[in-house]
Amino acid sequence: MSDRNIESKVESAISNEITNLGYELYDVEYLKEGRDFYLKIYIDSKNGIGIQDCEKVNNAIEPILDEKDFIKDQYFLEVSSIGIEPNLKKEKHYLNAIGKKIEVKLYKKINDMKLLTGILKEYKNNIIKLEIEEEIINIDAKEIASAKVIYDW
Repeated sequence: MSDRNIESKVESAISNEITNLGYELYDVEYLKEGRDFYLKIYIDSKNGIGIQDCEKVNNAIEPILDEKDFIKDQYFLEVSSIGIEPNLKKEKHYLNAIGKKIEVKLYKKINDMKLLTGILKEYKNNIIKLEIEEEIINIDAKEIASAKVIYDW
């Protein structure tokens, strides 16, 4: 089973439980780091996320994941907040980030750059409109290697 397929199945299996606890399931990642596999669950809430929230969600979803047994490899389950600079992967992530400063890494150069930072103005039909120094650049989501919100420290 592919990593994307595992992530999708896990998301479907735990989404309602996380919502019922009063949190938003932001993202699911299944990846290998070194020799170890990790299932990372990112949650969010209007009230912020603390360690107790992560523990509460972990305890609620662990039995569901054990029962479904989607992942045959031994893995570490991590539940955490999205952080101050969340990654943007899904349409809902981009829509929630409109008006915010974001960093976009591209597969291919646009205007001689592979790394762009600007204000996300719009996300529509898999195209983002990024304002950089009063210029609007249209970027097809397929050209984005990664994107995240940038917090001005």
